[in-house]
Parts: sequence; C-alpha cells; structure tokens
Amino acid sequence: MATQSSKKSQSSRAEHAYQQLLNAIVSGELKPGSRIREVELAEWLKISRTPVREAVRRLESEGLICLVGHKGMAVAELDYQAVIELYQMREVLEAAAASLAAKHASEPEIFSLREIFNQEKQQSGNVAIQAEINRAFHNAIYHAAHNRYLLKSLSSLRDAMALLGSTTYTLPSRSETALAEHQRILEAIEKGDSVAAEQAARDHIRQAQQARIRILTGELSNQPTA
Repeated sequence: MATQSSKKSQSSRAEHAYQQLLNAIVSGELKPGSRIREVELAEWLKISRTPVREAVRRLESEGLICLVGHKGMAVAELDYQAVIELYQMREVLEAAAASLAAKHASEPEIFSLREIFNQEKQQSGNVAIQAEINRAFHNAIYHAAHNRYLLKSLSSLRDAMALLGSTTYTLPSRSETALAEHQRILEAIEKGDSVAAEQAARDHIRQAQQARIRILTGELSNQPTA
C-alpha cells in the first residue's frame, strides 16, 4: 500500500509540474528558445527533480520542448515550414469544428458565442484583450462541436500555437478583419449552415496564416546578417 501511495504521489507531482510548465509556455512566461534546466525548475516548483524530469519528457513528446545541440533542453522554436504545417492542420480542424458546431450547438452555446463576439466588438482597439477574447471565441466553438476527439486534437494544437509568440492582432487592421471573419462564422453557426460555417472558418484561418507570415518575414528581415 505504501508503494502504491508513493507512486500515486509521484504521479500527482509530475502532473502538477507538467501543468505548471505548460501554463508557463502558453502564457509566454517561458518563451520559445528559453533554456530548460531541471534544477531551476525543481526549485521554482518546490519539488524534486524526478517529477520535473517526467514533465519535461512529456512536453518533449508533445513537441513543446526540444533538445538543442549540446546546450540541453529548451522551449521549442518553430521554423517557417513548421508554422505553415501548423496552420494547415489548424485550418482542417477549425473547419471541422465550425461545421459540427453548426449542426450540434445548443441554444445556450450559440448565445454564449454571440456574447463573446459582442465582447470582442466592444474591445476594438485593445489588442491584448481582443486576442484573449479571440481565444475564448474559438474555444467555445470547439466545445460546441461536441466531439471529444476533435476537442483533444484542437487542445494539443492550441498548445503548439503558443510557440508562435505575439498575436497577429499586432498587425494594423488585423483585429478588425478578424472580427468580420468571426461574424461570418457565428452567423453560419446560428443558421445551422454547416457548409458556410466550414468555409468561413477555412477563410479565417487562411487570413490568420497570411498575417502570421507577414510577421515572420518582418522578423527575418530585421535580423542582422552575418
């Protein structure tokens, strides 16, 4: 019994470490490229290195942490091709979620989506808050799709999106165009038009991808040459 209790406690500490590290990556507290040192993380979380090591391995298997040459572990950085692939998968999954939401969303879920959209509209010009509401809007669609497997895939994708860094809403007019795109998705879901909802979601993610590419090319052009 003591051994089973010890294993359960160890597993609980590893899960706690995983959640704390994941939250730090998603929130940007641990930025892409940040070194991951078990000793420092153990001190930060006030636990032993063993559960930290398990959490790091789990995050590595999910692609959020990687081995960087001889420097050790670090929060993963996405290259240009990885960003393209990420948005390709996002388009497929988000389109499926919007389509299913149009078919299965309940009246309270549709009401909640409209409320979130109205909040986003009221925050026009406030990039940080709009970006936060944007995440809530998409998350509401994921749940309204009522597909546990799709939700799991989208949750993993959402975590990977954290590696992209700053929101595309920092680009001029992007928050306004995104709002119009959200309106198209919402109206299609409200009408129960799964085909229109899917297409609106695809268009939205394609526009988001183009905005992200503009950010990436801008960052690359600002890098010093050797």
